[in-house]
This record gives sequence, C-alpha cells and structure tokens, in this order.
Amino acid sequence: MFAMDICHIPYRFSVTPFESSHVRRNFCLPRSQTTPFCPRIPVASNSLSETNSSEPKSRNRMFVLGMGFVGQFFSQALKNQGWAVSGTCTSIMKKKQLEEKGFDIYLFDANQPEQSTIDVMKYHTHLVVSIPPVVGIGDPHEELLRSTLMDGNLQWLGYLSSTSVYGDCGGAWVDEDYPASPTSELANLRLVAEKRWLNLGDDLGLSAQVFRLGGIYGPGRSAVDTIIKQGALSESQKMRVSKQYTSRIHVEDISQALKASIHAPSHGKVYNIVDDDPAPREEVFAYARDLVEKKWPGQIKQSTNESESFIKKGSPRGAKRVSNARMKKELGVRLLHPNYGSGLQSIINHMEHHETYPSSLP
Repeated sequence: MFAMDICHIPYRFSVTPFESSHVRRNFCLPRSQTTPFCPRIPVASNSLSETNSSEPKSRNRMFVLGMGFVGQFFSQALKNQGWAVSGTCTSIMKKKQLEEKGFDIYLFDANQPEQSTIDVMKYHTHLVVSIPPVVGIGDPHEELLRSTLMDGNLQWLGYLSSTSVYGDCGGAWVDEDYPASPTSELANLRLVAEKRWLNLGDDLGLSAQVFRLGGIYGPGRSAVDTIIKQGALSESQKMRVSKQYTSRIHVEDISQALKASIHAPSHGKVYNIVDDDPAPREEVFAYARDLVEKKWPGQIKQSTNESESFIKKGSPRGAKRVSNARMKKELGVRLLHPNYGSGLQSIINHMEHHETYPSSLP
C-alpha cells in the first residue's frame, strides 16, 4: 500500500480517493488464496515487561538512529516501559519537539558527522537503525559506527529494511529464504546495507537482525488520513498503484515485533514484518473511503480524476505476497492488526476523539 520510508522526515501520503462499486470485505473470512507459510500457532507473550523486574530500568538503553515515524512510535513504547531512549534527527525544530516528549535527541548528519554523537551510541545496550540508504550514496552509517561500537556496550542491533528487496515475484508467496532480486537502485542498496549490518553484528559478537517491513501505516499516516486530506498522487505512488498485491504493516505491530526480538534475540536472522493480508491498493482505499463516508456522510468531495487514479495499463509491477510465518513462529508475535480492515478501523475509531478531522473536511 505505502512505500517503505523510515528516514528522519516523516513520510507524507498523498493519494486521491476514488469511487468504485466496492463491496466491503468481511474480515472474519479468509481470502480465497491463502499463504502456505502462515499457519496459526499458539504464541507466548512477548512483552518486555516480563524480563527480570529486579534489574534496574537504566540497564536497558535504546538508541534509535533516525527518529522517523516508526522510530518515534517504537521509542515511545519503550519509554512507557521504563527504557532510557535516545535518538537522532536532522533538524533543530524536530529535535526540540522530540525532547519535549522526553527523549534525548542529537542532531546527526552522516555527511558531516559529529564524533561526540557517535561516541554517545557506544554507551547504549540496544540500537535500531531506521535510516534508509540514499540513491547514489548508499548507507554510510555502518562504516561510521564500526570502530566506536567495537568498544561499546551494545548487545542487540536491529536494521529496518524493506520487502522491496524481493523485487517482482509474479504474485508468488515469498519468505525470508526466497532469493532477493531488487528491481530498483534503492532496493539494491537496502540489500547491501542488510549484509553490512549483519556482518557488523558478527564482528561485534552480538545479536544483529534485519527486519524487512511492508508498507507502513498507522495513526496520521494511512489511507483514511489520505482520503480525509484529499491529497494528490505523487509520481512514486502512481507507480505503486499498478501492483497487484501490497504487503503492509501497522506501526503498532512493527513495534511489538521489535520488542519481541529484543526479548528473544537471534543472531543474523532476517524477519519479514507484514500482516496476513497482502491486498491490492485500490481495495484498501475503497474500504477506507467507506469508513470515512460512514463516519462523516457527504463530507468527501469526488475529484474528476479519482476514477482514473487506479486505472493502469500493462502488467502489475512488483507483485508478491510476503509471508510472516517466521515472525510468528520464532518471535511469537500475535498481530494486533492482522489485516488492513482491522488497522484502518482502529485508526478511524481513534479519530472519534479528535475534532480536527471532521472540521478540516471540505
């Protein structure tokens, strides 16, 4: 549904809603095509609060390299559990906003790195890298941090990647053992970065793992929010519209998957972090539009180009359905939002307490 984006600046969605003869999915029923990789398995709790309560809370110190949408949500979840959380951003304004939320924030630019900021990282026990590579440059952070972390206290490292590394798989189900075949420079750079961070974990002798995230959505960043704001499609989103399937994941489930990995660390493992229901983008937006119209009848205007937004010529691009079986089996994750219906309903339910949305509708 949405492009993977985990950089410092929160991603902005802009997709034009459309009218269709959409019949709302019954999410109590499975899709006709189900994954052979995803059996339902009883799972144990993965809460970090179940770790040894006699240990001082200050023992757990997380550093988030890149406090974007995912980084902030995850950081807040850890902070609520007593963790000390620090991180980086690239603007003074955002630094101030994050500090007001109780985080220790450092301005950081890989092109002009401050050694003092790099030195701070070695005093943390856990590190999440949430900055994507840059086309034409790659990911310089692993090289920048290597020598410092060699002499640090790091125990666990998580690198946030993307399911885009699999490329176009012709609609097939893919798991973590499926050969990656990136079809874009950015996806190829992500794959290279994955290997470098895992190699660093090997060299440091610590638990390092890669999380391949599907399209990220959550409160303030979803199909519901896009329809309410009535933005226009960006060029990259126009390209993604033609995908037959898109695997996505709610930010709450990303957070619980990361926490589960900390609770049950692995060595050099790759995990797909996606929900159970890889669905066409147009289906998701039709469902979201139904939710908005039901909540605020007659408040959404129809754009003259809406019906054309999801009409694309040629074969579907980047078609694949991503399995989350390893995440469920090895990390014991029970998804809070196993499909887009659950996730979007939760988002719009939360909007009942925020009057800014109805009043902002045209």
